[in-house]
Amino acid sequence: MSSEIKNTKSKFSRSNLEQGKSSLKQKTVRSSISCNGVGLHSGKKISMTIHPADINTGIIFRRSDLKRPSLISASWTNVTDTMLATTITNESGSSVGTVEHLMAAFAGCGIDNAIVELDGPEVPIMDGSAAPFMFLVECAGSVSQNAARRAILIKKTIRVGNEKNFISLSPASAFGITFAIEFDTSAVERQFLDMQLVNGTFKNEIARARTFGFAHEVDAMRKAGLALGGSLENAIVIEGNTILNEDGLRYKDEFVRHKVLDCIGDLYLAGAPIIGKIDGYRSGHNLNHRLLCALFEDDTSWSYVELTDEVVPGTTQKQNNDEHLLTA
Repeated sequence: MSSEIKNTKSKFSRSNLEQGKSSLKQKTVRSSISCNGVGLHSGKKISMTIHPADINTGIIFRRSDLKRPSLISASWTNVTDTMLATTITNESGSSVGTVEHLMAAFAGCGIDNAIVELDGPEVPIMDGSAAPFMFLVECAGSVSQNAARRAILIKKTIRVGNEKNFISLSPASAFGITFAIEFDTSAVERQFLDMQLVNGTFKNEIARARTFGFAHEVDAMRKAGLALGGSLENAIVIEGNTILNEDGLRYKDEFVRHKVLDCIGDLYLAGAPIIGKIDGYRSGHNLNHRLLCALFEDDTSWSYVELTDEVVPGTTQKQNNDEHLLTA
């Protein structure tokens, strides 16, 4: 993976840093940390450990339960399935599913490099949000590394989809998102969110939003071998116009917030944080992935830039070395 990243870095130009500013550094977790949970779709009990990793490693998943090569790079180029969750697969056929919530947590915590060891086919669902994974990273701590942190600067608008559902990326001074969803039930109806993800917004406003589903779809999904581990403990379940979870919602618009969470996790498969504005309407994992494919197919639509410890674009306050774009 390290050699692959080095080759990629040589292909694209990077902007010059402004004089007097120093680069923000890449980060990894300070120490290894573990958790146990159930796979949302497989229903299997899964142990997961997040390990520190060297600079320019990126996020790598390792299946400890497989004998064949089981290192899987968390890259948009490895996405092989986007039905209900995002699955990545390596050239040997080893795969990991439901990576989006953990990837969103890494994005929110500003973690660039980590090895994620699993003894099963998917990331455990935990409570259906990114908050437990952020808690793990915070407990492990993070450490700056001796290499500059890069971001992907959006230079022109890229859009995929149609009038019924779409998602786009446009030039902007920071990472922001406008997102809308619409369902034919009064439990959800139309929900809209518009925010910049800076200065802790992800942790405070998005990370706790849980995945959701509809009771009438559960039987069909389980017959298809999906949602075998789903329950009211790890998902919001809607039946007709009623939310079945006794404790109700964490936010009145939790549904659109979770769609934003999924989008952030899917887009972190780009391999770096994004400086640009997302505009999505009824987008899901498939469109999120198609957006990255369209972005990287057009070399004129983006470029790498190094993040600095001065004022982050889109904010009005000076950041320190632990605060930057997409930092919780």
